[in-house]
Amino acid sequence: MTVLLKVQGLQVAYGGIQAVKGIDFEVRQGELVSLIGSNGAGKTTTMKAITGTLPASGGQIEYLGKPVRGQGAWDLVKQGLAMVPEGRGVFARMTITENLQMGAYTRNDNAEIAKDIEKMFSIFPRLRERKDQLAGTMSGGEQQMLAMGRALMSRPKVLLLDEPSMGLSPIMVDKIFEVVRDVHAQGVTILLVEQNASRALAIADRAYVMESGIITMNGDAKAMLSDPKVRAAYLGE
Repeated sequence: MTVLLKVQGLQVAYGGIQAVKGIDFEVRQGELVSLIGSNGAGKTTTMKAITGTLPASGGQIEYLGKPVRGQGAWDLVKQGLAMVPEGRGVFARMTITENLQMGAYTRNDNAEIAKDIEKMFSIFPRLRERKDQLAGTMSGGEQQMLAMGRALMSRPKVLLLDEPSMGLSPIMVDKIFEVVRDVHAQGVTILLVEQNASRALAIADRAYVMESGIITMNGDAKAMLSDPKVRAAYLGE
């Protein structure tokens, strides 16, 4: 399978603190890859470095065979790399429909954009019910749906999801993971960062475990789900 995203020797520092200490991983076309680890392991920092919202201090990130360093996040979105950030980041003073339109800001095929908005409303019926509501007045789960819909409006080749289940009710977590599975089934390649290791491993093809800025384990996600070390460290067993 074609490698769409390749990270080699990535290092990221905050001041004098080395948050990411030279990690390697890759995401191949059609895969759902999970990056799991406890809070503070460096997962979100890694995602920010990939999208150019945080500078790397060392190593290389390639997307579609080309280095991403020096490109802005907006350039990467145009090339099909989109992220749903931790904390959702919806435009609070815009309506749901306006947020979805913002997700398509790199496109100019208006008829197709309208079709895709309808598609998002079919994936997330709750958004259709509230399409004229300001995004800032929605619940956390509804905002997460909107953030995912907004990212999908760019028609990404690779979708980065940063802690999509964080702070959500169990019912909403079920819905979010159901959507992640469905989006992947439609051919979108996904890199999923999650603290909920059991849910992330259950839907992934492959997984990487990150601890204190380094990758300590990688392999088949289902095999990792039954690995005693992973179960003891992340699944509470």
